[in-house]
Amino acid sequence: MNIISENTAFGGMQGVFSHESQVCGTEMTFAVFLPPQATERPCPVLWYLSGLTCTHANVMEKGEYRRMAAKLGLIIVCPDTSPRGADVPDALTDWQIGKGAGFYVDATEEPWSRNYRMESYFTEELPALIARSFRVDMDRQGIFGHSMGGHGAMTLALKNPGRYKSCSAFAPIVSPSTSAWAQGAFTKYLGADQSVWRKHDACALVEDGARFPAFLIDQGKADNFLEDGLKPWLFEEAVKGTDIDLTLRMHERYDHSYYFISTFMDDHLRWHAERV
Repeated sequence: MNIISENTAFGGMQGVFSHESQVCGTEMTFAVFLPPQATERPCPVLWYLSGLTCTHANVMEKGEYRRMAAKLGLIIVCPDTSPRGADVPDALTDWQIGKGAGFYVDATEEPWSRNYRMESYFTEELPALIARSFRVDMDRQGIFGHSMGGHGAMTLALKNPGRYKSCSAFAPIVSPSTSAWAQGAFTKYLGADQSVWRKHDACALVEDGARFPAFLIDQGKADNFLEDGLKPWLFEEAVKGTDIDLTLRMHERYDHSYYFISTFMDDHLRWHAERV
């Protein structure tokens, strides 16, 4: 693991690191915030998954999580959204496919399957590296994210309910199978058989029996992508009649930006702290 930067913040340390990923076949970059409590004892960890076109840096620079994470004693890990090496396949004219658009799935179709293995990277390789390198209590993990990352957080929580104790999302893509934002990428990465997509779709996972105790979703009503890409009401409908506790908060005037995310970041960190 290589240290790219380390900076003191709120008594803790904000770091950026890179390593050679065997899973993705290229160098990967991620950010970690260690609260001051991590110098004394293992701390719970929250995994933050970013959205389309983002890197680890977007939430690190604009998410405003460090003050509350330091107060609550939470480690925040922010991975990249895709592999990015020089030899990694890309779609240069489509920002919804390729670099910056990994969708947190393991691609099965060529040429994407050689590098775009973000689910395995995120659930296997990166946690093992974090556990070896930092004072982390891996029995207390939570997961959250924004947009494409909200999709990733919700699907991974539903598929790994024994691993994560909490899950929340900002403006998530809850039904990528029906989302204009995701259908192209899913076709490229997973093939045309939409039955395969169901295990990467939060609504379909719930319909097929997957369960997670509770979700917190915040969504701006002024989000330009609400109708075509996000559709939180579909997840609300999917959980009806189940034992899943959904808190869906719709906010007037808020859009899809980090102004929105930073406004409600403290609420999400408190939500996770109560559960991890």
